[in-house]
Amino acid sequence: MKVVVLTGAGISAESGLSTFRDADGLWEGHDPMQVATPEAYADDPALVQRFYDERRAALSRVQPNAAHHALVRLEEALGEDLLVVTQNVDDLHERAGSQRVHHIHGRLQSAWCTACDERHAWDGPLAPGPSCPGCGTASLRPDIVWFGEIPYGMDLVEEALWECDLFVSIGTSGVVYPAAAFVHWARGDTLELNLEPSAGASDFARSRQGPATRLVPDWVGEVLGD
Repeated sequence: MKVVVLTGAGISAESGLSTFRDADGLWEGHDPMQVATPEAYADDPALVQRFYDERRAALSRVQPNAAHHALVRLEEALGEDLLVVTQNVDDLHERAGSQRVHHIHGRLQSAWCTACDERHAWDGPLAPGPSCPGCGTASLRPDIVWFGEIPYGMDLVEEALWECDLFVSIGTSGVVYPAAAFVHWARGDTLELNLEPSAGASDFARSRQGPATRLVPDWVGEVLGD
């Protein structure tokens, strides 16, 4: 059985990381348009760099939770037949032990040099304008997909969804594109796991295939529920 799991901010929120937008529409006290667009970066690069430096530093204060570890167990059962596609930019999946993780929105612990187009593992701050380890220029920015930019590896995701037997959505609202379209692309059964109902995936899944909870093979439930 081939399984694609989409994870969103909800799964990281259980570890203590803020979701993308709070109830007031802000992200860590900032309008996302001030810190998550190419235009914002061009207008005030220092502000944007500091914002992501703080998000990067926050990773050291949180740990993977039970949901992350459940997906590791699922990978142990399925091997290469499982792909975790995450909208999150943290490293909690990897720290839990997941190997097959694809970050469509980039990663906090990566820096992209806009001069030489190389990406480098990065744990420290970018606000001081450090030199690129490759070309030596001070052209490093957060390796994050901002509004108006194209998510990474969409061909890989679309192919995996086309071939999967089960698509699982965990901790995501199902309303932000392109991830909101994944349930439409998936050719297998669908399952949504959220603490609160979302506006996207579950309604479509139920209209297409009946109650989503009945679509999960018993052994998948046993692995995720251990």
